[in-house]
Amino acid sequence: MTSDAVSAGGDPRRLLADTRTFARRVRVAQRVTWLPLLVLGVVTFGAILVQAVSRPVTTGCRTTDAGEICKVWNPVLESYWLVAMVAAYVVIAGGYLRVARARGLGSRVRPYVIAGVAAAVLMFTLIAAGAGRWIVPDPHDLLNPSTSILVLFRLLTASGGIGLALLVLAWLERNVALLLFALGYLAVVLVPINFGWGSHWSGKSEGAAQLIVNGLVLLLAGAGFALAQRLRASR
Repeated sequence: MTSDAVSAGGDPRRLLADTRTFARRVRVAQRVTWLPLLVLGVVTFGAILVQAVSRPVTTGCRTTDAGEICKVWNPVLESYWLVAMVAAYVVIAGGYLRVARARGLGSRVRPYVIAGVAAAVLMFTLIAAGAGRWIVPDPHDLLNPSTSILVLFRLLTASGGIGLALLVLAWLERNVALLLFALGYLAVVLVPINFGWGSHWSGKSEGAAQLIVNGLVLLLAGAGFALAQRLRASR
């Protein structure tokens, strides 16, 4: 990275403006936003394959006025998420550090990696400890209090953890585009937005449609950020 130093001429306002401009250029040069999106998109698609060959465990079901409450979890799938997410954040950290050294800059990726790994461990622990999953008559009725609990519970998933960690990365990079994407991604995860596709799938295919949508969103966004970075570098 190069900078064209221009004397501020003793003007403190000009000096402050130059400092802010340089700091912004450094933050932009530090960004490797496409990398975590592509890596986490691949991890998400990997979860679909693991889900296809594993079996969920359902215990403690009881009927209430709102519907049926069950403790549901898939030990193999959740273990995959934990291991794959930790490995993914190690790869992401290595990628950021490699780019930072190549550009002669520092890297602020550590808080993001710590937040991502902490979210993965916390969510695995909560699910393994028997966190309940709401099964309600109409999961798309957002006015139903039971459904509101279901929506919030989606934060306690690997996909929800990815979105929360992306918010941390957007803050670290002061990246408005990534912030908007992270909020949109969380909306897709929490509502969820899948246009009804796969809504009647059951068994091992249950939830696969949403994982496909989540993975595609991450991969397409990663490709978009990579293209934008390439175009900016070519100017």
